[in-house]
Amino acid sequence: MFGFGQETAEKMNQLKSVTNPRSPSEALETAPVRPAVTPGSAGTASGEISRSVRFLTGKGRSGPLLPPFESVIGRDERVRIVDTDLAPWRMICSLQMRGPSGSGAIGTGWLVGPRTVLTAGHCVFSTSFFGGWAATIDVIPGRNGAGPPAESEPFGRVTGTRFSSVDRWQSDEDPDFDIGCIHLDEPIGETVGWFPLGVRTAEQLEGFQVNVSGYPGDRGNGTAQFHGRNRIAQVTDRRVFYEVDTFGGQSGAPVWIYEDDDTTRPLAVAVHAYGTGGTPASLGITANSAPRITPEVLTLITAWVAQDGGWPGH
Repeated sequence: MFGFGQETAEKMNQLKSVTNPRSPSEALETAPVRPAVTPGSAGTASGEISRSVRFLTGKGRSGPLLPPFESVIGRDERVRIVDTDLAPWRMICSLQMRGPSGSGAIGTGWLVGPRTVLTAGHCVFSTSFFGGWAATIDVIPGRNGAGPPAESEPFGRVTGTRFSSVDRWQSDEDPDFDIGCIHLDEPIGETVGWFPLGVRTAEQLEGFQVNVSGYPGDRGNGTAQFHGRNRIAQVTDRRVFYEVDTFGGQSGAPVWIYEDDDTTRPLAVAVHAYGTGGTPASLGITANSAPRITPEVLTLITAWVAQDGGWPGH
């Protein structure tokens, strides 16, 4: 396991935000404010307790990880979430992305503030998908299938045209920095709520059960939300590796933990972005992975939320 080494810390201090031309500024210089945890909200929608949270999510630490490491990868253990109108599922959004040429793609995002949706960097900027920045992204919180919008889109949809990402993703498409966001005009987070974000060291993350939930293309074609959980397999300076089943379309999904049995307090610690092909062979594991929420990444996200009006009361 690794912490934040000196060389890595020096590199992380150089991170900057970059935005697409539709955003108010081309670059956002961030203040050196580094909160350990951001405020979360359950929103003003129903406060009913989700049965899916009670019975499906992984909580706290687990026992030791035993071989074979491929026990989950290769065997689909994802479960569809049907109560997407309840927290935290409604904070997770189906994304329909379109490039400047009209080409489309699907992905997942999640609210981190009233007007800010966090996602993978390649969902907002990709030379292979879009030839650069996406043109528009439809954000659909708590989407539940492909039926009529009145039934399958309990909170409607909004379209975003302003996006931000990390400079190292935009310049090099480095997988360790594959994080981006969608800036919205409508405060949909006030209704559906948003995830708190937490910085946790490798030692603090070791042994935790992680939850990943998003909108895969192989089951529901990006319209149905599927959840998986498993123990963290390894942590590096920049990423978290786990054996949670995922598929294309789930890129950008939240990776969260419950530090105790209180399921009203999910804590997002990473942004899912890669399948097994993105795992370095040197680690000797078969796992999917997510860029971590490090102190410097959290500073950028805090600035993105501030750009959108900030958190109420903060």
